[in-house]
Amino acid sequence: MTLHELSGYSFDVLAELRRALDGGLRRALDIAFAGMAGLVLTPVTLIVILAIWIEGGRPILFSQLRLGKSGRPFRMYKFRKFKPDCDDRGCPLTLEGDGRLTRIGRVLAASKLDELPQLWNVLRGDMSLVGPRPESLAFADCFRGGFEKILEFKPGLFGPCQVLFRSESRLYPSGVAAAEFYRKVLFPAKAEIDLAYFSCRTLTSDLGWILRAFWMIVTGARIEPRLCTQPIKARR
Repeated sequence: MTLHELSGYSFDVLAELRRALDGGLRRALDIAFAGMAGLVLTPVTLIVILAIWIEGGRPILFSQLRLGKSGRPFRMYKFRKFKPDCDDRGCPLTLEGDGRLTRIGRVLAASKLDELPQLWNVLRGDMSLVGPRPESLAFADCFRGGFEKILEFKPGLFGPCQVLFRSESRLYPSGVAAAEFYRKVLFPAKAEIDLAYFSCRTLTSDLGWILRAFWMIVTGARIEPRLCTQPIKARR
Protein backbone atom coordinates (compact mmCIF):
# COMPACT_ATOMS: atom_id res chain seq x y z
CA MET A 1 0.00 0.00 0.00
CA THR A 2 1.44 3.35 -1.05
CA LEU A 3 1.62 6.40 1.20
CA HIS A 4 -1.14 8.05 -0.85
CA GLU A 5 -3.38 4.99 -0.52
CA LEU A 6 -2.65 4.76 3.21
CA SER A 7 -3.52 8.43 3.63
CA GLY A 8 -6.81 7.95 1.79
CA TYR A 9 -7.64 4.86 3.84
CA SER A 10 -6.94 6.73 7.11
CA PHE A 11 -9.16 9.57 5.98
CA ASP A 12 -12.00 7.16 5.18
CA VAL A 13 -11.65 5.49 8.60
CA LEU A 14 -11.69 8.84 10.40
CA ALA A 15 -14.72 9.98 8.39
CA GLU A 16 -16.54 6.76 9.25
CA LEU A 17 -15.68 7.15 12.95
CA ARG A 18 -16.89 10.76 12.85
CA ARG A 19 -20.20 9.70 11.30
CA ALA A 20 -20.60 6.93 13.88
CA LEU A 21 -19.92 9.32 16.78
CA ASP A 22 -22.26 11.92 15.32
CA GLY A 23 -25.00 9.31 14.88
CA GLY A 24 -24.51 7.99 18.41
CA LEU A 25 -24.66 11.47 19.90
CA ARG A 26 -27.82 12.31 17.95
CA ARG A 27 -29.46 9.11 19.11
CA ALA A 28 -28.55 9.83 22.74
CA LEU A 29 -30.00 13.33 22.44
CA ASP A 30 -33.15 11.94 20.80
CA ILE A 31 -33.74 9.54 23.69
CA ALA A 32 -32.95 12.12 26.38
CA PHE A 33 -35.11 14.85 24.85
CA ALA A 34 -38.06 12.62 23.94
CA GLY A 35 -38.07 10.99 27.38
CA MET A 36 -37.87 14.31 29.20
CA ALA A 37 -40.47 15.97 26.96
CA GLY A 38 -42.81 13.04 27.46
CA LEU A 39 -42.61 13.41 31.23
CA VAL A 40 -42.93 17.21 31.26
CA LEU A 41 -45.87 17.15 28.84
CA THR A 42 -47.73 14.34 30.61
CA PRO A 43 -50.43 16.74 31.97
CA VAL A 44 -50.98 18.17 28.46
CA THR A 45 -51.14 14.65 27.02
CA LEU A 46 -53.77 13.59 29.56
CA ILE A 47 -55.87 16.70 28.84
CA VAL A 48 -55.76 16.00 25.08
CA ILE A 49 -56.71 12.34 25.61
CA LEU A 50 -59.65 13.34 27.82
CA ALA A 51 -60.83 16.02 25.36
CA ILE A 52 -60.77 13.62 22.40
CA TRP A 53 -62.59 10.93 24.38
CA ILE A 54 -65.31 13.30 25.61
CA GLU A 55 -65.95 14.72 22.15
CA GLY A 56 -65.94 11.56 20.08
CA GLY A 57 -64.82 8.57 22.09
CA ARG A 58 -62.35 6.09 20.72
CA PRO A 59 -59.97 5.77 18.99
CA ILE A 60 -57.74 8.31 20.71
CA LEU A 61 -54.75 7.71 18.47
CA PHE A 62 -54.40 7.73 14.71
CA SER A 63 -51.68 5.64 13.13
CA GLN A 64 -50.49 5.50 9.56
CA LEU A 65 -47.65 3.89 7.65
CA ARG A 66 -45.01 6.44 6.66
CA LEU A 67 -41.74 6.22 4.76
CA GLY A 68 -38.73 6.02 7.06
CA LYS A 69 -35.00 5.95 6.51
CA SER A 70 -33.95 3.98 3.41
CA GLY A 71 -37.61 3.91 2.38
CA ARG A 72 -38.59 1.40 5.06
CA PRO A 73 -42.21 1.93 6.18
CA PHE A 74 -42.93 2.48 9.86
CA ARG A 75 -46.12 3.18 11.78
CA MET A 76 -46.32 6.82 12.86
CA TYR A 77 -48.67 7.88 15.66
CA LYS A 78 -50.74 11.03 16.18
CA PHE A 79 -53.65 12.07 18.31
CA ARG A 80 -56.83 11.64 16.28
CA LYS A 81 -58.03 14.97 14.86
CA PHE A 82 -60.57 13.64 12.33
CA LYS A 83 -64.00 12.22 13.04
CA PRO A 84 -63.95 8.56 14.15
CA ASP A 85 -65.60 7.30 10.96
CA CYS A 86 -62.88 8.76 8.69
CA ASP A 87 -60.36 6.38 7.17
CA ASP A 88 -57.34 6.41 4.83
CA ARG A 89 -59.48 6.35 1.70
CA GLY A 90 -59.96 10.13 1.70
CA CYS A 91 -57.50 12.87 0.80
CA PRO A 92 -54.06 12.11 2.31
CA LEU A 93 -53.63 15.81 3.17
CA THR A 94 -55.21 18.06 5.79
CA LEU A 95 -56.62 21.17 4.14
CA GLU A 96 -57.78 24.53 5.46
CA GLY A 97 -61.30 24.14 6.84
CA ASP A 98 -61.16 20.38 6.33
CA GLY A 99 -64.64 19.02 7.08
CA ARG A 100 -63.19 15.86 8.58
CA LEU A 101 -61.69 17.78 11.52
CA THR A 102 -63.43 17.68 14.88
CA ARG A 103 -63.58 20.76 17.10
CA ILE A 104 -60.74 19.39 19.20
CA GLY A 105 -58.99 18.33 16.01
CA ARG A 106 -58.91 21.91 14.75
CA VAL A 107 -57.17 22.98 17.95
CA LEU A 108 -54.73 20.08 17.72
CA ALA A 109 -53.94 20.84 14.08
CA ALA A 110 -53.33 24.55 14.79
CA SER A 111 -51.15 23.89 17.85
CA LYS A 112 -49.45 20.75 16.46
CA LEU A 113 -50.32 18.96 19.71
CA ASP A 114 -51.62 16.09 17.59
CA GLU A 115 -47.97 15.18 17.00
CA LEU A 116 -47.12 14.56 20.67
CA PRO A 117 -47.37 10.74 20.27
CA GLN A 118 -44.49 10.92 17.83
CA LEU A 119 -42.20 11.22 20.84
CA TRP A 120 -42.82 7.47 21.07
CA ASN A 121 -41.62 7.10 17.48
CA VAL A 122 -38.45 8.99 18.44
CA LEU A 123 -37.86 6.71 21.45
CA ARG A 124 -38.39 3.65 19.24
CA GLY A 125 -35.83 4.94 16.75
CA ASP A 126 -38.29 5.27 13.85
CA MET A 127 -37.83 9.04 13.89
CA SER A 128 -35.33 11.59 15.13
CA LEU A 129 -35.83 14.99 16.71
CA VAL A 130 -34.68 16.71 13.51
CA GLY A 131 -35.15 15.28 10.07
CA PRO A 132 -37.29 15.48 6.93
CA ARG A 133 -41.02 15.15 7.50
CA PRO A 134 -42.04 11.51 6.97
CA GLU A 135 -44.25 11.19 3.89
CA SER A 136 -47.27 8.93 3.65
CA LEU A 137 -47.07 5.99 1.29
CA ALA A 138 -49.49 7.83 -1.02
CA PHE A 139 -46.57 10.04 -2.10
CA ALA A 140 -43.88 7.35 -2.34
CA ASP A 141 -43.76 7.94 -6.10
CA CYS A 142 -42.39 11.47 -5.49
CA PHE A 143 -39.01 10.13 -4.37
CA ARG A 144 -37.29 9.90 -7.73
CA GLY A 145 -35.05 11.94 -10.02
CA GLY A 146 -32.67 12.74 -7.15
CA PHE A 147 -35.28 13.30 -4.45
CA GLU A 148 -34.80 9.71 -3.25
CA LYS A 149 -31.65 11.01 -1.49
CA ILE A 150 -33.96 12.45 1.19
CA LEU A 151 -34.64 8.88 2.32
CA GLU A 152 -30.99 8.62 3.39
CA PHE A 153 -31.94 10.66 6.46
CA LYS A 154 -34.10 9.55 9.36
CA PRO A 155 -37.39 11.49 9.38
CA GLY A 156 -37.92 13.92 12.23
CA LEU A 157 -40.33 15.91 14.35
CA PHE A 158 -38.56 19.18 13.59
CA GLY A 159 -36.71 20.59 10.61
CA PRO A 160 -36.66 23.42 8.08
CA CYS A 161 -39.81 22.32 6.26
CA GLN A 162 -41.73 21.67 9.49
CA VAL A 163 -41.10 25.35 10.35
CA LEU A 164 -41.41 26.96 6.92
CA PHE A 165 -44.52 24.97 5.98
CA ARG A 166 -46.17 24.97 9.39
CA SER A 167 -49.30 26.51 7.83
CA GLU A 168 -49.19 24.29 4.76
CA SER A 169 -52.96 23.78 4.77
CA ARG A 170 -53.38 27.43 3.76
CA LEU A 171 -51.28 27.06 0.61
CA TYR A 172 -53.61 24.93 -1.49
CA PRO A 173 -55.38 26.97 -4.20
CA SER A 174 -59.06 26.47 -4.83
CA GLY A 175 -60.08 24.58 -7.92
CA VAL A 176 -56.91 22.46 -7.96
CA ALA A 177 -56.67 18.85 -6.80
CA ALA A 178 -54.78 18.99 -3.49
CA ALA A 179 -52.77 15.80 -4.04
CA GLU A 180 -51.70 16.93 -7.52
CA PHE A 181 -50.67 20.37 -6.23
CA TYR A 182 -48.66 18.69 -3.47
CA ARG A 183 -46.86 16.40 -5.94
CA LYS A 184 -46.05 19.10 -8.49
CA VAL A 185 -45.38 22.14 -6.28
CA LEU A 186 -45.15 21.56 -2.52
CA PHE A 187 -43.22 18.30 -2.45
CA PRO A 188 -40.47 19.48 -4.85
CA ALA A 189 -40.15 22.77 -2.94
CA LYS A 190 -39.77 20.97 0.39
CA ALA A 191 -37.46 18.35 -1.11
CA GLU A 192 -35.05 21.01 -2.37
CA ILE A 193 -34.96 22.63 1.07
CA ASP A 194 -34.36 19.31 2.83
CA LEU A 195 -31.59 18.26 0.45
CA ALA A 196 -29.83 21.60 0.85
CA TYR A 197 -30.04 21.48 4.66
CA PHE A 198 -29.49 17.86 5.63
CA SER A 199 -26.44 17.42 3.41
CA CYS A 200 -24.51 19.87 5.61
CA ARG A 201 -26.40 19.89 8.92
CA THR A 202 -24.71 20.25 12.32
CA LEU A 203 -25.93 19.61 15.84
CA THR A 204 -25.94 23.37 16.42
CA SER A 205 -28.05 24.06 13.35
CA ASP A 206 -30.45 21.25 14.35
CA LEU A 207 -30.88 22.88 17.76
CA GLY A 208 -31.63 26.16 15.99
CA TRP A 209 -34.53 24.60 14.06
CA ILE A 210 -35.92 23.02 17.23
CA LEU A 211 -35.91 26.42 18.94
CA ARG A 212 -37.54 28.07 15.91
CA ALA A 213 -40.28 25.45 15.94
CA PHE A 214 -40.98 25.99 19.65
CA TRP A 215 -41.04 29.75 19.18
CA MET A 216 -43.61 29.46 16.37
CA ILE A 217 -45.77 27.06 18.40
CA VAL A 218 -45.71 29.27 21.50
CA THR A 219 -46.24 32.58 19.69
CA GLY A 220 -48.52 31.32 16.92
CA ALA A 221 -46.28 32.95 14.34
CA ARG A 222 -46.09 31.58 10.84
CA ILE A 223 -44.03 32.01 7.71
CA GLU A 224 -45.58 32.31 4.27
CA PRO A 225 -43.12 30.58 1.91
CA ARG A 226 -42.87 31.88 -1.62
CA LEU A 227 -43.75 29.10 -4.01
CA CYS A 228 -43.00 28.69 -7.66
CA THR A 229 -46.20 27.55 -9.35
CA GLN A 230 -44.12 25.56 -11.85
CA PRO A 231 -42.83 22.15 -10.71
CA ILE A 232 -39.23 22.26 -9.50
CA LYS A 233 -36.91 20.01 -11.48
CA ALA A 234 -35.57 17.04 -9.57
CA ARG A 235 -31.85 16.81 -9.02
CA ARG A 236 -29.79 14.52 -11.19
